[in-house]
This record gives sequence, C-alpha cells and structure tokens, in this order.
Amino acid sequence: VQLQASGGGLVQAGGPLRLSCAASGGALGSYTLGWFRQAPGKEREFVSAIRWSGGTTRYADSVKGRFTISRDLAKNLVFLQMNSLRPEDTAVYYCATTRIVWSEITNHKRYNRWGQGTQVTVSS
Repeated sequence: VQLQASGGGLVQAGGPLRLSCAASGGALGSYTLGWFRQAPGKEREFVSAIRWSGGTTRYADSVKGRFTISRDLAKNLVFLQMNSLRPEDTAVYYCATTRIVWSEITNHKRYNRWGQGTQVTVSS
C-alpha cells in the first residue's frame, strides 16, 4: 500500500483546513489509517485514526471536537477535517497505515506505511 498526503497550507488561527490521504496498491479492508504530526524539535504524535473496515475512529485529546477523520471507501481516500485551528497545530502531518490492534493505534512505531507528509502552518 502506498499513501499520498495532500491539502496542507497556511491558514489563520480559527480557520479550517482539510487534509487528504490517497491510498493505492492494495486492499485496505484490515487496515487502520492514522494521521500523525511532527513539529520542529518534537516527537511525532498521534492525531487521529480510523478503521478502514467499520469506520471506528479515535482522536488525540488535543484535537477532539475540532478535527474529524473520515474515509471514502469507493475512492480509497481518508480525510482529516481540521476546524478551529490553533498555532500549536502547526506541524508536518503524515498519514500512515498498518494492520494493528486498536489498543496500539497511537504508537507511530507500529505503522509500516507512511505518506510523504504535508505542512500545516497556523498563523496567530
């Protein structure tokens, strides 16, 4: 499976942005797709994840209520709708996928397929 992330950019605080992750090259039925982010000098951190089959979702506490993850089964796309963006959301955002037990979905080391990353910059 290959992943291609897109949709990053510069946005003012409080504004929205939608990221997309296109998956290709394999069946996704048993996969979990996650979004992670990494700011300069910081560890890569979990943002959100969705089970491709069934659509179960999970969010980091820092984005809960502001971000929404969804998927388009027909187009093999995963979206991250980000609303009420804050300067602290500034980071490179990555989509990733793997077969994984739900209890481990926040651990970036368990993901074995990564997209190239897309920069999100939120100005104050």
